[in-house]
Amino acid sequence: MTSPDRKADPLRFRRLGKPEEFRQLEEVQSAAFGSGPEGALTVPLQRAVQDNGGLVLGAFVDIHLVGFALGFLGWDGRRLYHYSHMTAVRPEYQNHHVGRRLKEYQREEVLAMGLEEIRWTFDPLRSRNAMLNIRRLGGRPTSYFPHYYGRLDDTANQDLETDRVQLTWAITSPTVLARLDGRFPTKEEDHARWMSSSSVIRTEPGESGIRLPTEVAEPTGPSAHLEIPFDIELVRQHEPKGLWRWRHAVRDAFRAAYDLHYVVDDFAIVSTEHERRGFYFLRPADPSEVEAVDGGAPARAAPAFLR
Repeated sequence: MTSPDRKADPLRFRRLGKPEEFRQLEEVQSAAFGSGPEGALTVPLQRAVQDNGGLVLGAFVDIHLVGFALGFLGWDGRRLYHYSHMTAVRPEYQNHHVGRRLKEYQREEVLAMGLEEIRWTFDPLRSRNAMLNIRRLGGRPTSYFPHYYGRLDDTANQDLETDRVQLTWAITSPTVLARLDGRFPTKEEDHARWMSSSSVIRTEPGESGIRLPTEVAEPTGPSAHLEIPFDIELVRQHEPKGLWRWRHAVRDAFRAAYDLHYVVDDFAIVSTEHERRGFYFLRPADPSEVEAVDGGAPARAAPAFLR
């Protein structure tokens, strides 16, 4: 989505088309993830996606690609949707809302294709991604996949099993429209919900001061919260053995929540005693959140843990 003030905004968003632009995408991917060959988006693959129902979208400053979103048509046996396989931004352009604006532009392109749903996966331990995907965009996690890709040797996944949450972005829903319009709970409302909700993961600061999980419990009551690291890279640097503890605690917590039919309906960063902490907020699923097919036979509850 381009800014109304085009002169003041250096970013331009459009579909990639030239071979040199596709080669730039490979460079952005490497800079963002340090990707190994098993995850490489090669030029022929990008061209195939772009010319056969998919979207390879770029954020440009002049002729330089600084971010991209690549996806393709998906089908789950009941509905068509756009599957957003990868979004990446050069490190020097991160924290400048490029990723959010790429997703907004992707939404416009998908709407123009006649679709109303976008899905993708992300690592549930990464608070920055959860903040964008759930809080800013209004997406909702629907499935949890343990060790989804198996072992990956890129920098982002080093020494960490590749668990993923699948997120559904219902791009015409009232929740999404409200979030895109900038309507969010206040910090005070987030803090009040955190204080009044049950804890699914209990944590304590480790020897380095970095929080680590100590216990996993079942969610109870009308609201629950599930903590993740505020910054997983700080855990990697200062508590490397804590990576495994966090991965398995969050996996067990999602399993417990989904088994009891709780759904994630928001994510927030809450400040407590000069400390910033990241929390998924959960609530019991409504009856309307059970999908039905064949005259009302339940297909599955909205949350699913894929073992």
